[in-house]
Amino acid sequence: MSEQPAVAEIEVDKNNLYREEVVTDLKVASIRILSPIQADGSADPDRETRFIAETTLMSQRGPLPVQAPVEATSLSEALEKFPEAVNQAVDALVEQAREMQRQEASRIVVPGQPPAGGSRIIS
Repeated sequence: MSEQPAVAEIEVDKNNLYREEVVTDLKVASIRILSPIQADGSADPDRETRFIAETTLMSQRGPLPVQAPVEATSLSEALEKFPEAVNQAVDALVEQAREMQRQEASRIVVPGQPPAGGSRIIS
């Protein structure tokens, strides 16, 4: 297991700074706009702006937050690609859940060992 660095060891990557802005329709869609900046706060024209789609879907187990990168060069393009990005993220989440179920179903049960994800109760 990797250890977390001590607070004194944490270093900010001054060559990878972004200014964050959020655009929302106040209904279902939010897009985070990450604009590259230099350490002095000025725009960094050598790097691309990043867009991240965000929404919350209702599932049988309650609200499910979904985030997905959007390959776009402008806000209007990111808005157009929003549904596709969210659908791809949901497909990936569903596949991850299926893979976890497959792994759990194929797990070898060893007598006397506690179940995966749970704690053993000793009486």
